[in-house]
Amino acid sequence: MHKFLSRTALATLALTIGTEAMATEWNVSLWGKRRAFTEHVEKLAELVEERSGGDFTLNISYGGLSTNRENLDGISIGAFEMAQFCAGYHPDKNPSITVLELPFLGVQSLEQEVKISQALYEHPAAVEDLARWNATLLMPSPLPQYNLVGMGDAPQTLDDFEGLSVRATGGIGAAMETIGAVPTSMSATEVRQAMDSGVVSAVSFAPHAHMAFGTIEIGEWWTTNLNPGTVNCPVVVNSDALADLSDENREALMGSVDDALDHYVTFYNEKTMAAWGPALDERGIERVTFGDEEINAFREAAADPAAAAWIEENTERGLPAQELYDFVTGMIAEGN
Repeated sequence: MHKFLSRTALATLALTIGTEAMATEWNVSLWGKRRAFTEHVEKLAELVEERSGGDFTLNISYGGLSTNRENLDGISIGAFEMAQFCAGYHPDKNPSITVLELPFLGVQSLEQEVKISQALYEHPAAVEDLARWNATLLMPSPLPQYNLVGMGDAPQTLDDFEGLSVRATGGIGAAMETIGAVPTSMSATEVRQAMDSGVVSAVSFAPHAHMAFGTIEIGEWWTTNLNPGTVNCPVVVNSDALADLSDENREALMGSVDDALDHYVTFYNEKTMAAWGPALDERGIERVTFGDEEINAFREAAADPAAAAWIEENTERGLPAQELYDFVTGMIAEGN
């Protein structure tokens, strides 16, 4: 009887260990803290675990696996299976998707940003571009138009940006340069220290990031309608890890993307933007609104030169740059 029970116990233990070994866990590299910008990843983790019956889990880390500028490198070597990054942090590593960071593209909503980003992510040139890093584009992190929170005297005209040191990446930085500002590219986690030390006097962010990274705690003014553009920050997965998933777990992951994005858009529109105005009011931050004439002049000065430069530079890289630009602008023109 003793031997029988021992063998039964051992068999049960072996079965348990075998079951646990079959479960799939992915590590996910994010940064900062949980905020509107990461809500789709949090929702995705929840849905994947639920739909896989607990067989597939996403372990989300905020800065514990990599720095935000090295997330794509980590994906390439399989240091973790999923990560978020912003194209403008390293445009040379992902030039195909930086077309979405060109200034004044005219995207009108988060919903439109999702649709255009997802379409571009499936373009053969973008797929091939990210494949160099063993990465598969999974989903975007749609953001509204960026605007500035700054310190010191509030600009009253575009001329007042002359010589102003501004944290601005990608196409936004190029746009700010056309009105005399001095753009500096740095990651979101470096921004508050740069403001505190006087390295920059203004910061270009979407509203959630101004709140999450503390710029409004020391900011004195906010531009309501400069709207030079936004950044594109995809979530990617290691291609080998994706291929190794069981059919059921791959379906749990891929089949949850649209629901996760729907959750993200609702959260951003209904919670983040609702909190933004009161946050400015509580801190006495001055709102700066520019006239149509100045905004139109800014657009004319920045949009076409930035697009032409992007097309020329990336054609030389071997990308079908004109095709990518026409693809994106064509969707926007059609209202897609």
